[in-house]
Amino acid sequence: MIRKANLKDLDIIINYNQNLALETEGIELDRETLFKGVISLLADETKGRYFLYETDGEIIGQLLVTYEWSDWRNANYWWIQSVYVHPDYRRQGIFRKLYEYVKARAEKEDTVCGLRLYVENKNCSAQATYQKLQMNPSKYLMYEWNKA
Repeated sequence: MIRKANLKDLDIIINYNQNLALETEGIELDRETLFKGVISLLADETKGRYFLYETDGEIIGQLLVTYEWSDWRNANYWWIQSVYVHPDYRRQGIFRKLYEYVKARAEKEDTVCGLRLYVENKNCSAQATYQKLQMNPSKYLMYEWNKA
């Protein structure tokens, strides 16, 4: 079952985000900062929404959608972020189900013009997964500045 997250899901989302950062980028996230960030989002849907995959009362996957307004399209791109599937359930189509659920919701909303995500350059496994879902590499490179 896929559902929107709520405040009761705070701890598992924090744990999954910490696992995700460590597994994919070797980064240890500050738990207090992560707590504040997740709780802020859960309390304010204008920032985004977590969708959770739950089976037998256990949350085994998550996907976060945040928004980017496009003046060129007069609609939002939904950015897919913080994707995590518990290791015991990987390669079983959990991400696909979360993605298809979010895509179906996006297709029904007039204020959504597309889905986007970013992936680490060397993460070939994730790139192959996204391409199997008919997602294509963007023609844009991503640049960033991060406040220290």
